[in-house]
Amino acid sequence: MAYYMYVSLQDDDKIWSYSMDSGTGKLTRGADMPAAGGPSASAISPDRSTFYVGLRNSQELCSYRIDPSTGGLTQTSKVSVEASPTFLSTDRNGRFLLSAYYQGAHVAVHQIGDDGSVGDKPIVWLETAPAAHAIQTDRSNRFAFVPHIARMNDSVMNPPGDKLGPNVIFQLRFDEKTGELTPNSPLKVEQQEFLGPRHFCFHPTLDVVYFSDEQGGSVTAYRQDASTGTLTTFQTISTLPDGFSGRNTCSQIQITGSGKFLYVPNRGHNSIAGFSVDAPSGQLTALGQTPTESVPSAFSLDPDDNFLFAAGSESDRLASYRIDPGTGALTPLDTYSMGKRPMGVLITNQGG
Repeated sequence: MAYYMYVSLQDDDKIWSYSMDSGTGKLTRGADMPAAGGPSASAISPDRSTFYVGLRNSQELCSYRIDPSTGGLTQTSKVSVEASPTFLSTDRNGRFLLSAYYQGAHVAVHQIGDDGSVGDKPIVWLETAPAAHAIQTDRSNRFAFVPHIARMNDSVMNPPGDKLGPNVIFQLRFDEKTGELTPNSPLKVEQQEFLGPRHFCFHPTLDVVYFSDEQGGSVTAYRQDASTGTLTTFQTISTLPDGFSGRNTCSQIQITGSGKFLYVPNRGHNSIAGFSVDAPSGQLTALGQTPTESVPSAFSLDPDDNFLFAAGSESDRLASYRIDPGTGALTPLDTYSMGKRPMGVLITNQGG
C-alpha cells in the first residue's frame, strides 16, 4: 500500500506532495502542484480518489484527482466562491463538499460530480455568524456542526478591525440526499466560558465530539444525542502545562482511528498536547505536551496511527513523530524544510 502526504503552502501558491514510508515515517518529496491563490484548508474524499483545497486569497475551491500509483495530482475543477474558504470537508458519502468561511460568516455545500469535481454553484450558502471556522457531518451523516471562535480585536493573530465571533457552536441538520442544511433545535450551543471553539473531531465509535478551544487553550468534550443530534458538554481539559502563563491559541484536533488517543497543537506554547481516551466514556486524561515547530497551525496523523506530522506556519518546517501504540507518547523523528506558510497537511493511503 502506498502512502502520500499533501502540504498546502499558502504563501508559495503550491501544494507539495510526498510519499511516506509506512514503516519508518520517512518522507520523500514528489511532484509539486502550482496552486495560485493561497492554498490552505484541504480535504480528501472518502474513497481517497480526490484531493480538495481552498484558495484563500483568490476565493476559490479546487479539486484534484489523485494518481494512486504516484500520488500525483491532476486538477479536475476550480470554482469561485463569495468569501475566503477557511475549512473543507466532504459528507460521509463523498457526494457533497462542505466549506466554512471565517470572514464571510457563512457555510456552503457544493455538489460533487462522479469524477470528484466541485459543482459551479453552491447548493447551500447559509449565513451563520462571523468567525465560522469549521463544518463536518457526524457519523450518521444526518447532522453538522459549525464552531465560531471568539476573536479579540487586540489579538496578534487578528488583523485590525477583524470581526468578532460569537463563541458558539451552531447545530444543523444535514440531508444526505440533497445536501441541504437546516437549523437544528436549539440552533446554538452557548459557551459558558471564553473558549472559542475552533475545530472538532468525532470519536470513531462513541456518540462523543471533541472541540479544540482556540482561546481557552483546552479541549471540550460533548455527548451527542443520537436521535436529535444535539450536543451536551461533559468535560473541558487544558492543553497546557500547569503554570504556563504565556499567550497561546489551539488550532486543529484529531483522534486516532482506534479512538485511544487525541492530539491538539498549541500555538504559542508551540507543542502538541496529547490525551488518552477512556474507551467506555470518552473521558480525556492529559498525557502532557511534546515540543514542536513554531505556530503549529496544521498537523495530521497517518491512516495507521503510527506517525504524527506537525507543520510550523512560522518556522516553515514540518516535524515528524512516532506514536507509541500503548501510551500515545510522541517520539521526535525528523524535521523537513517546507515552503512558505504551510497551512494544510493531509495523508492518505492508496491501493488497500
